[in-house]
Amino acid sequence: MKAMILAGLGFATIAVPSVADAQRWTPIAQRQGQLQSRIDQGIRSGALNRREALRLRTQLRDLSQLEYRYRRSGGGLSASERNDLDRRYAVLTRQVRFEKNERNYRR
Repeated sequence: MKAMILAGLGFATIAVPSVADAQRWTPIAQRQGQLQSRIDQGIRSGALNRREALRLRTQLRDLSQLEYRYRRSGGGLSASERNDLDRRYAVLTRQVRFEKNERNYRR
């Protein structure tokens, strides 16, 4: 009986970190929507010009196509593919933030 309880506690201890990790990961569709909204808001506020917005939207579309290719090739996303997409979305998020906050002193 004690062995079963200890085994159950050991399993619960192992399972808890992976559940917490899964909760921190933002789904790709949600990230796409957030980035698209931030780009749209940047255009409305004047923080992004049309050229910047077009470039950022093109990069977002390219990421969507890459995700589609990843999903088609293996029936889903592998851990390395998910990590690659996470990294690329993080880079694009930083680019959107930079472009929106940059001051355009050129005419």
